[in-house]
Amino acid sequence: MPKAFNPKVVTANHLLKGDVIYQTATGWTRDLAEAEVLTDEADADLRLIDAAQQHSVVVGAYLADIDPNADTPKPIHFREDFRARGPSNYAHGKQEGLSNV
Repeated sequence: MPKAFNPKVVTANHLLKGDVIYQTATGWTRDLAEAEVLTDEADADLRLIDAAQQHSVVVGAYLADIDPNADTPKPIHFREDFRARGPSNYAHGKQEGLSNV
């Protein structure tokens, strides 16, 4: 029996700005809710290849699992949830506002 395919979005870092972006049917967005939800494995692979070839726009494109039961794309994994929330409070590997102990 084939393994079920979880819906995915293509995500990457924006090359010039360094923020997280998501692929749409026509380009890229910073809003996860606007991301193109991919429900077919072959289509997802093709969209990832397309994204990876956009070297002048993105770096590190990959497929991220999203919750199949959510009304809008919602990350399943902690790392993706963290990335979707925007820039962190980390600077140079240290949390701002906390002293080294």
